[in-house]
Amino acid sequence: QVQLVESGGGSVQAGGSLRLSCAVSGATTSIYYIGWFRQAPGKQREGVARIALGVGSTYYAESVKGRFTISQDNAKNTLYLQMNSLKPEDSAMYFCAACSYGRACTSTSNEFNYWGQGTQVTVSS
Repeated sequence: QVQLVESGGGSVQAGGSLRLSCAVSGATTSIYYIGWFRQAPGKQREGVARIALGVGSTYYAESVKGRFTISQDNAKNTLYLQMNSLKPEDSAMYFCAACSYGRACTSTSNEFNYWGQGTQVTVSS
């Protein structure tokens, strides 16, 4: 089992920055991909960024490229999402999620089998 706990959400004005953190514990060696997803009210869940642990390759949604950066601190077992130049459309609940080896992690978010509780990000104009 893997446990994920997000923190760092909050309210910020457009153009501002936030850094989300995800504390990872449990069977961390079973994780193939780990990443961030978001869901706004009335909208579908969207993959924001993910990273392949051990390889380091990253993926970003087009809507956040150049503004968001995903990173990991292996010593602290923590995943980060640095969000700069925030826009009102970035407002959503942000979730940290992990996908185990043996799953089709790059095909759909449904393959991510561990999820945190989420942290709210609100960007005002």
